Amino acid sequence: MVTVIAVTGMSACAGKAAEKVDTSPLSTAYAPPFICNYVPKAAVEQMTGVRDPLITGSLNLAAKDRPAIGACSIFQNSGDKPSILRIMLDTAGSRGQIDEQLRDGSKQLPAIVPDGFGYYVKDTNMETRVGSVLVRGKVRLGIELVRGVKGRDNEADVVALMKLIAPKLIMGTGTPPPDTKD
Repeated sequence: MVTVIAVTGMSACAGKAAEKVDTSPLSTAYAPPFICNYVPKAAVEQMTGVRDPLITGSLNLAAKDRPAIGACSIFQNSGDKPSILRIMLDTAGSRGQIDEQLRDGSKQLPAIVPDGFGYYVKDTNMETRVGSVLVRGKVRLGIELVRGVKGRDNEADVVALMKLIAPKLIMGTGTPPPDTKD
């Protein structure tokens, strides 16, 4: 009887295929549907591995009477629904903040927007956690991938997302299409 249970258990384990990880580079298509007004949903799903994540917040471009501000939080859609990605836009940025992070070992972002400076850093205590900040003038855009996909290049994903959304949010050129959905 014990042998039958052990063999059955082993065949059940052997029959379960390992989930294949999409290791392709993050999409560079800035296309709808968008979440939080300016973030392509497909990019978020690819970098987090979560389909139809839960979303709160919005990101807003600067206007004549208000600065560029906002926050977007993306959560796992099952279980205890932990936070998996956060994007912040505010006017508390400075070149000094970036320089300090670079001195402390963060990696410099490539040129993304004119007069923009930024960094990205992987959390050495958490395998898939990566953060990035880009500053232009006082406008600061931050991305924190709280939980990426094991097997993906999470650092490259955060840099690619920054390249995708920063020109729209920091330069103020984004115009969400009429079918934007949160």
